[in-house]
Amino acid sequence: MNDVFKALSDPTRRKILELLSDRDMTAGEIADCFQISKPSISHHLSILKNSRLILDERQGQNILYSLNTTVFQDLMKWFLDMTDKHEKNDM
Repeated sequence: MNDVFKALSDPTRRKILELLSDRDMTAGEIADCFQISKPSISHHLSILKNSRLILDERQGQNILYSLNTTVFQDLMKWFLDMTDKHEKNDM
């Protein structure tokens, strides 16, 4: 879970996740949405991939990136569990 929070701490990575929430994209398509170098985008994608927030799939010459919704579901469950514990402690 720490890798997920680290990945989410960066605004560029959060923006990449927002873009991927609309549709799957290649690294080039993602890079076109930013004014930073392609190696920087690649680094951000690597961090997101290592935290399992995104998935990659080779399609011919390209790699298509998509959201890994399972991790987001796990994250939401963690938040809800924390909220439930807090509410029970307040009773």
